Amino acid sequence: MDFSLSTEQKQIRDMVAEFADEEIKPRAEEIDETDEFPRDLVDEMADLGLMGMPFPEEYGGAGLDYHSYAIGLEEISRGSGGLGTVVAAHTSLAGNMLYAFGDEDQKQTYLTPLNRGEDVGAFALSEPGAGSDVPAMETTADRDGDEYVLNGNKLWISNGSVADTVVVFAKTDPEAGNRGISSFVVRPGDDDGFHVEGTEDKLGDKGCPTAELRFDELRLPADRRLGEEGRGFVHALKTLNGGRITIAARSIGLARAALEDSLEYAQDREQFDQPISEFQTIQHKLADMDTKVQAAKMLMHRAADKKIRGEDFVKDAAQAKLYASEISREVANEGIQIHGGYGYTKDFEVERYYRDAKLNEIYEGTSEVLRNTIANELLE
Repeated sequence: MDFSLSTEQKQIRDMVAEFADEEIKPRAEEIDETDEFPRDLVDEMADLGLMGMPFPEEYGGAGLDYHSYAIGLEEISRGSGGLGTVVAAHTSLAGNMLYAFGDEDQKQTYLTPLNRGEDVGAFALSEPGAGSDVPAMETTADRDGDEYVLNGNKLWISNGSVADTVVVFAKTDPEAGNRGISSFVVRPGDDDGFHVEGTEDKLGDKGCPTAELRFDELRLPADRRLGEEGRGFVHALKTLNGGRITIAARSIGLARAALEDSLEYAQDREQFDQPISEFQTIQHKLADMDTKVQAAKMLMHRAADKKIRGEDFVKDAAQAKLYASEISREVANEGIQIHGGYGYTKDFEVERYYRDAKLNEIYEGTSEVLRNTIANELLE
């Protein structure tokens, strides 16, 4: 299969790459140090159409195909892993939920401002006792006439403390297992009973606030439910499946950043009266790093291609996310090794890439869960 880029895809890549180099990378160290949500950069990305890349123009999106979206997110993540997560959670999770399962009014009302970057989106699925085990969630949404009453807690919610629109999963029938989960649109600024309990102090992924949320007798009109009651678990799985393609993109962006920095450093750094790039050991590291990046790209674009064609891409997305996430950590690790002692300090950015890369193996399906998914698809 030929994954050569079209003229439009190259233009998207070059435009986002330029933005990443000129606007994101100069701010990345500051974002990492302060861990503050870079709203000004989000506003700039909105002006460029980067907050609604894969959605139709009729809903305020950029109308790009999934290859272009993945390429754009790869470049954003090359600049800042945290900003890559901001865009991925906003678009792949919150946006895709509304686009795939919202009715026309919900798309116009909630998806359009997300795509324009006027609102920020979040996806509230995980709980303190329900991470990979989604049906173990304890958040409930009890029907009361024309409303639902939401109670419970959510944890590890990317963008959770800054979001204007949060897609929340809750049990509408606690006795029905995964068939008793439904999904809802919550508006933190409008809905009484929405509380941000705090944000996590994380190893990496700085600039994307990861929040704990609490819902206390939060009343939602019934028209905030997405799709049919009891379909939330299916909604979540389908959305996460598409989201895995973009976590692969985030992984590739970080791995590319580590590779590019290492190539430059290896040619500048001299030991024993020659650049360390002259040593075969360093050359082999660089060769392996680039090979892993290229292989991850192929897996990512294969999954995106199947998604675009409407084919089953569960295994492909899982493989892309699994492989890309693991090689992002491996490539960042080798980047530190090539930099030697300097790589372990904050004088160089490779230590940040390593911290940011680790998250890829945990969120939107841990590596262990993805291996289960791939094996299940093979055995079926």
